[in-house]
Amino acid sequence: MKIVIAGVGEMGIHLAKMLSGNGHDITVIDTEPKALAEVASLADVITVEGDSTTFAVLRKASVRKCDLFIAVHPVENTNILSAIMAKQLGAKKAIARIDNNEYLEPNNKEMFINMGIDYMFYPEKIAAEEVITLLGHTSTTEFVDFSGGRLSLVVFRLEPTSPLVGRELSSFSVDEDASYRTVAISRGGKTLIPHGTDSYMVDDMVYIIARHDSVGEIMALSGQGNVDIKNMMVLGGSRIGVQIAQAMQEDVNIKLIDYNADKAYRLAEQLEKTLIINEDGRNTEAMMEEGLSNMDAFVAVTGRSETNILTAMLAKRMGVKKVIAEVENLNYINLADSVGVDTIINKKMVSASNIFRFTMSTDVLAIKCLTGSDAEVLEFIVKPNSPATKAAIKDLGLPSDVTIGGIVRGDKVFIASGKTEISAYDRVVVFAMPSAISKVGEFFN
Repeated sequence: MKIVIAGVGEMGIHLAKMLSGNGHDITVIDTEPKALAEVASLADVITVEGDSTTFAVLRKASVRKCDLFIAVHPVENTNILSAIMAKQLGAKKAIARIDNNEYLEPNNKEMFINMGIDYMFYPEKIAAEEVITLLGHTSTTEFVDFSGGRLSLVVFRLEPTSPLVGRELSSFSVDEDASYRTVAISRGGKTLIPHGTDSYMVDDMVYIIARHDSVGEIMALSGQGNVDIKNMMVLGGSRIGVQIAQAMQEDVNIKLIDYNADKAYRLAEQLEKTLIINEDGRNTEAMMEEGLSNMDAFVAVTGRSETNILTAMLAKRMGVKKVIAEVENLNYINLADSVGVDTIINKKMVSASNIFRFTMSTDVLAIKCLTGSDAEVLEFIVKPNSPATKAAIKDLGLPSDVTIGGIVRGDKVFIASGKTEISAYDRVVVFAMPSAISKVGEFFN
């Protein structure tokens, strides 16, 4: 697929690396030569210097021949204009990053579709929604619903008290009546597709596909209980922090802390049921005075990954049961994970999940790029007469780094086993490593 990315900020670079690694033909546009040189050193891309809102530059980037145009400049208006222009010049699909929730309202969204923009995404809104979901499932580090919630991906770290520790996967046989299946384990920074003789170990990050009716049972396997969140502290009056507070302030006592006095005053007017505190979150004594140790949850979403990690560590040491930190620097994710941060949020990765499905040749209902793993979870619709319908799963010849977790067929939901046969129009949830992403879609197409 020929893809043009306009804007080489952090998100543009992340998308260029990810998509070029999957065999796509990538061209990037930016006005800054240094930014173009950096992305060219990290990924196999063609660079075009110039303004993506000019016809000359878009033509130079061969937009008329591209299958997908992605506008991810920091400036929203630039993205909207360049996406519209690219579509008019012949791009098959155009996507734009935005910073305005108003644009996503149904009537307004339809206007942009009529102008040629196929999809708009608001990274901060996506990240805030992910945090809110996780706060409803506090014993997990990631939680994703598929097929309208009938299948769920549940991710958690094994505590020493977990009943799974030391047991082999084969002790949990997957048959027609199974309600869940372990599809992967992340251990020591590496993701493993497990086999029956593999055993669970303390600190393993376990990825389980489960039926909706068994999610509670799965969470109990982590060794930690679910926390009823009544008191929460949010560090950072960022767009993410504000959206979390707006969504939860009716049901939860929230303290939102921001070091900028002017912003704190504005937020106090905007968030009527949230207590706004003007303080530096790096001040340990001030955080303690504000009752950090009495919180059920702590969410750090300032613009600095270092601040978020350090304050999350403090919250964890103070006994806060659920700690979430936004870590935008990808190099810090393993560090944050190793120092005990329960859940890591990264806008680039949650946005990539939304964009990645546009690059698949098969019908993909959803893709989730996992923060603690190299892998992706995908939900496919099976086409009639596709290879997947020709034999039982164990005889399909799937790549070794692919696991089919669950299947939704009409009103029936079941966990896949080697003997399972897939039918046309099934919804299939698949766990796949990067090396298999480009191949796995062929089985369902």
